[in-house]
Parts: sequence; structure tokens; C-alpha cells
Amino acid sequence: MAANPRINIEALLSHLPLFNGLAPEEIARIAASARESQAAKGDILFHKGDPCTGFHLLVYGQIKLAFTSSQGNEKVVEIISQGQSFGEAIMFMDKPYIVFAQALSDSLLLHIPKAVIYAELERDPRLCRKMLAGMAVRLHQLMNDVESYSLRSGKQRIIGYLLRDIPEDATADNDIAVTLPTSKGIIASRLNLTQEHFSRILHELSELGLIVVKGRKICIPDVAGLRAHDS
Repeated sequence: MAANPRINIEALLSHLPLFNGLAPEEIARIAASARESQAAKGDILFHKGDPCTGFHLLVYGQIKLAFTSSQGNEKVVEIISQGQSFGEAIMFMDKPYIVFAQALSDSLLLHIPKAVIYAELERDPRLCRKMLAGMAVRLHQLMNDVESYSLRSGKQRIIGYLLRDIPEDATADNDIAVTLPTSKGIIASRLNLTQEHFSRILHELSELGLIVVKGRKICIPDVAGLRAHDS
């Protein structure tokens, strides 16, 4: 990977929901301990069972969190995008990682040691509340995922994924298109589907005229029709 210009670590940390509202001097203390690391596409950041010494913030790139079953099947738990953090919960548990992390593209990360977080928690209990709130949001999302896997069909999961960031008032006149952030196989695993099932459902939706697949770009000519198909 090519060298990167100096990044403003304090600015990046100040935009994290976990640190929202902290004073500049508090952000500065955390930033002083942060360490940059680069990962090329395919690199493993950590394996399941490795000790957790802090949490990560993804400056740019894309990271998948996943585990492998005893049969060798991979299940993607989460896809981390630019500006997101990960590893906070396991850091507080003082347990090893229960998943592995792999770069899906060339990435730049910040690692924030747990020692500095513990020190800031001692100084300001507000940080504890913010971190708990942030982890609760992630837990809520995981619970939604479990509900989706248990109660919704594969087609409903895919439609929900395609529509997740589209405004409720969007119409066909808005020229809606969704670009899949990573490969169809990884997204399929994230939705608890096989790649074959995922591709088959995309084909069925295409046959119905509800979507047009152009590689990773998926055009949605009839948003209302796709929403109705999800019900």
C-alpha cells in the first residue's frame, strides 16, 4: 500500500458517536495513544482467539467480521465501513476475539488501546454512558438481524437490504440505484443466505421488472413495487 498523508486523528475521533460531546482535551488524550495501521486487501487483522487490546476505528476501506464453522463454512457477522468502530464490547469483557477480521479492500485503521479508555472512564463517567449507548445500538441491530433470519424469507431479507437507505417517499422519478459495497457472496453470508440463493432471488426480482442488475449496481425502477413485494 502507498504511504498516506498525515491524518487528523482528533477530528476522526470527535466524529465517533462514542466520543460525542467530549472536551477537546479529552479527545486529545485519546488521540495521543491511537496507532495507525494499514491493511492490504485480504489481510487478517486478528483471528478468533487472539487477545483484544483495544478497539479499532476504520479511517477508510472495508473490513468484514466473520467466523468459520467446524464444517469450514464462513458466516459474515458484520461489514465495517469508513468511519465505523468495532471491538468495543469484547474489549470490556477481557476475553479473546470471538470472530476474525479481514480487510475487504486496502484499509487504514486506528487502534485505541483499552488502557487509555479505562483511564478516561475514571476521569469522566459520561464516556461510560456514551459507550454503553453505542454498544446498545449495535446489540439492537444484531437482534434485528436474528429476527430477520428467523421470521423473514430470503427474498424479504434481500429487498429489505436494498431498500434500507432509500427514503420512504422515493419514487421511480428519483432514478434510484444501489451499489453493493462488496461481493455478492459476502453480502449473501451477511444475510444468512448462500450465494446461489442470493443470485437466484436477484434473478427473480429482475424477471419481475422490480430491479435491474448491472454487476454491483442495482437499479430500482419501481421502488413502490419493490416495497409492496416485501410485504
